[in-house]
Amino acid sequence: MDDFTDLTTPLVADACVRAGIAPRVAPAGIRPVIAGTRLAGRVLPARHHGSVDVFLEAFGAAEPGDVLVVDNGGRTDEACVGDLTVLEAAAAGVAGLVVWGLHRDTAELLEIGRPVFSYGALPLGPLSVRESERLSSARFGPHVVTAADLVLADADGVVFVAADRAEEVLRHARGIRDTEREQASRIRAGETLREQTRFEEYVARRSGDPRYTFRQHLRRVGGAIEE
Repeated sequence: MDDFTDLTTPLVADACVRAGIAPRVAPAGIRPVIAGTRLAGRVLPARHHGSVDVFLEAFGAAEPGDVLVVDNGGRTDEACVGDLTVLEAAAAGVAGLVVWGLHRDTAELLEIGRPVFSYGALPLGPLSVRESERLSSARFGPHVVTAADLVLADADGVVFVAADRAEEVLRHARGIRDTEREQASRIRAGETLREQTRFEEYVARRSGDPRYTFRQHLRRVGGAIEE
């Protein structure tokens, strides 16, 4: 997934909007266990059911660079992955883990160094085994993802993109990135964002046409700050 290494999840989310794709973003609050880590790869789905065997089974079908996406229903009463799971993931060539739930063994995970994203840590592991669809898909908040999806994660959160739309999303994301970098450079050089976006012109036109939106104006003048 080298194509995504110079892009952020906000850029990818905005690119989905630009491409007319409904953004699939993980619920707020997910964070990397190791600050500053990033992750991108094909989804390797697993629905946790209270036992580590589902992960071992998933790793048997993993391809190098896959990202294990763990569905634990967003539970906050148990941690579902720890150091042994992450070590086994590394041994299978899995790039990292994204967990809809909690992790444990934080000190060991920091030492291992594999990217892990979760909603926090809890000492307690699972106490019971539950029924599960296991490996065909994983739910993450309101979204269901499969091996036909890609996942991207960084300090801002997690975004899922259908693999067959990845090139289109990449193209838009790079365009937005380049525009925003230029805008940031011009602000630092003394040209305000209001000047760049001809904001007074927008306000004047909006006063005569309340339906005229700032996004319409940005498209007309070549801005990209909102998508």
